[in-house]
Amino acid sequence: MKTLRLFIALAAAALALSPRADACTNIIVSPGASLDGSAMVSYAADSHWLFGELYFRPGGKWKAGSWLDITEWDSARPLGRIPQAARTWQTVGNMNARQLIIGETTWGGREEQVDTAGIMDYGSLIYVTLQRARTAREAIETIVSLANEFGYPSEGETFSIADPKEAWVMDLVGKGSDNKGIVWVARRLPEGYICAHANQARITRFPWNDPENCLYAPDVAEFARSKGWYSGSDEDFSFRDAYNPLDFGAARGCDARAWAAFNILCDGQFTYMDGASEVTRPASDWLDYAMGYDLAGEMPLFVKPSRKLSVKDVADAMRDHFEGTPMDMRVDIGAGGNACPYRWRPMGFKWEGKSYVNERAIATQQTGFWFVGQARGWLPDEIGALLWFGCDDAATSYLTPIYVNTKKVPECLREGNGDLLHYSPTSQFWINNRITNACYRMYNAMEPMVRAEVNDYENRMMTAVGEFDSRMLKAYGKGSRLAVRKVLRKLTRFSVDNAQKQFAKWVDLEETLTVKFIDGNVKAQASDGSFLHTEYSGGIPKGLTQPGYTDRWKAAVVADHGSVLEVR
Repeated sequence: MKTLRLFIALAAAALALSPRADACTNIIVSPGASLDGSAMVSYAADSHWLFGELYFRPGGKWKAGSWLDITEWDSARPLGRIPQAARTWQTVGNMNARQLIIGETTWGGREEQVDTAGIMDYGSLIYVTLQRARTAREAIETIVSLANEFGYPSEGETFSIADPKEAWVMDLVGKGSDNKGIVWVARRLPEGYICAHANQARITRFPWNDPENCLYAPDVAEFARSKGWYSGSDEDFSFRDAYNPLDFGAARGCDARAWAAFNILCDGQFTYMDGASEVTRPASDWLDYAMGYDLAGEMPLFVKPSRKLSVKDVADAMRDHFEGTPMDMRVDIGAGGNACPYRWRPMGFKWEGKSYVNERAIATQQTGFWFVGQARGWLPDEIGALLWFGCDDAATSYLTPIYVNTKKVPECLREGNGDLLHYSPTSQFWINNRITNACYRMYNAMEPMVRAEVNDYENRMMTAVGEFDSRMLKAYGKGSRLAVRKVLRKLTRFSVDNAQKQFAKWVDLEETLTVKFIDGNVKAQASDGSFLHTEYSGGIPKGLTQPGYTDRWKAAVVADHGSVLEVR
């Protein structure tokens, strides 16, 4: 995500590692692959420059001749203006009131494909499209129309697009300053399947005569031929290979995250379509591909999960650090003495003439906001559009349910309640950031405590949402105006009250963590959460421990400095 490029020399053979330092991850779930029949999109907006807040745009009707100012999402730089639509839908975050969801990951592409004079940057494509489109197919048409008419100044993108009936993945990239518009291809997820992408174009070859399941620019192959990037037939054309060729860095820093999501949600077995047949192979067959060692293979675009997926399943996949794989970030000395699965930037380093990589997992410290959106077709739009929204690092933050037809957003998530240069004690982003950064100090001791609180809230909310849906559906009845107004008031109160209550609980949790883990100590607590103390004083801890360090850290320290530290 974002337009800042990061190129690090990585492989001995001079291959470039170019995963984006502020890169994003998406998981797409077709309705047939979910536990409740909803289409889902997860998205982590992983930017060192992006603040966690919930964008809120009421819908409306606009007079002829109205204009819409366009500013670049990354920088707030004015880009121009376009005619306003006659009708717009309310949007909350990356979802609209008609249950349309859009997420993205940026993959760069060739520099000459950026149209520096274009108006519709990738962020504007997302949020303007959400205001105008009702379905995934309409969204694809709107994205293409806006980019072709007004120019596209951003880099290559993969979009996740879902509505209550369909889920799509779309790769697109500009045609350069001399050729306004984009080349693109979009594929519909087969029912019962999922997709994942992470800053690398994912669509390779595609069907040319299946408009129900595949859409594309008329010149998608011809444009590549005109530039000398491809010379074969249409049938053999690969969008990824022409416009975003895979290298070591793109596999290890990007597709490895898609592999990890598949590995988790498929329990280590990839079931996918090979022609007309369904094939199952172990995820390990693509491990060398994900690690950048063998780029000859091609990881499936769509796989079938091992079970019907819940919101919680998808959310927890977004918290992954390659646990249990050769890329597990907890097990090398870079994790320090407390198994911290994070590496600060840059994403690579050199030592004694060789280049090395810092892993880039799905969960990362620079997340601004993240979500799992649900398009729930068995419910009317007013109730069905649901966004589970969170701020900062997904591994140690919670998702709170926000009904997209709410009349306002919680104060803790309101735009303008703080930013990256101004701390706000009432901002969800800032309290999550404080807790997350506290965990980085003693991760293996602190993260389990925070994760238990996350799990408790999210599991309770999943039950609460189901019960609330039933009540609201009954109150909705036949959808009279009076009934709808009452439902909207109630779902607004539900969204705001639960978010604010959990925010207050997180403020208390941060205080508890500060007291419990100060100076490397761990203070004991009773079952009610109170701290144990001696019989003589309520301010002197009882049962205080010092957990020490991992064995891997001890071995590394001894190898490095043992001759000095050894007790003799």
